Amino acid sequence: MKKKLIIILVLVILIIIGVMLYFYFKEKNATVEDYQPEEEISSEQMRQTIVSLYYKNKETGELMPEGRIIDSKELLNEPYKKLVELLIEQPKNDKLESAIPKDTKVNKAELKNDIVYLDLSKEFVDNHVGGEKEESTTIYSIVNTLTELTEVNGVKILIDGKEDGEFKDGKIKFTNPFVKTEN
Repeated sequence: MKKKLIIILVLVILIIIGVMLYFYFKEKNATVEDYQPEEEISSEQMRQTIVSLYYKNKETGELMPEGRIIDSKELLNEPYKKLVELLIEQPKNDKLESAIPKDTKVNKAELKNDIVYLDLSKEFVDNHVGGEKEESTTIYSIVNTLTELTEVNGVKILIDGKEDGEFKDGKIKFTNPFVKTEN
């Protein structure tokens, strides 16, 4: 009787071990199902990127970034020119406004070493409201926007191709590149 009990007990243990091994290996060899997103991402969505454009707050006069989603193809040929042209346009947020004078045109924008040489039309100076704080806000709207790009560390402003420009009151001159300052 003891032998039968031991044999039955051993068989039960072997069956339990067999079942456990079966489930263990079944789990290990289970096929992983691919994750299917609810909605496919279009090629247009894949090309989109977010840029930070610095506009002037209408109430405080301080610069504030506005995130803008644009097609990255727009930045392929002339990224610096495109960003400044976006800055000239009015922001989407109605509490912000462009710090760049109306009718300013971007003649050319090119990167040399880590400085963007930004050639603007004479309207940049002629149509500016003036005042050192306003002028500084205008300059750093451009500088802060362009230095968001990793390859840019400063901006040299030219007016119709001339490097010795300045605002009408003569307080801010464009002789040296402007670099981003931390507030």
